[in-house]
Amino acid sequence: MASGQGTQLEFFTVPSPCIGVCEADPRGYCKGCFRSREERLYWLKVDDATRRKIVAACYRRKQQALRRKRQEDIAASQSEEMIQPDLFGSQGDET
Repeated sequence: MASGQGTQLEFFTVPSPCIGVCEADPRGYCKGCFRSREERLYWLKVDDATRRKIVAACYRRKQQALRRKRQEDIAASQSEEMIQPDLFGSQGDET
């Protein structure tokens, strides 16, 4: 007999991952729940096994988006640190 959370989830209907932020990113995924247009459109028509696969895919997409955002933030902060401020306020004037 299998144990764990995965087995227990099979007893319940899989709720929609929608959080009310219904806006698509450039790749077509919802910025709120990370479902594709087709996954949102057919959510009520698919069975629970398919819904669980969709939710797992959404979780992976969200983790990838968070990693990408962290990397962009790190790159932006590093590029800001590389710009050396002008200590004397001159713009290349040599007197």
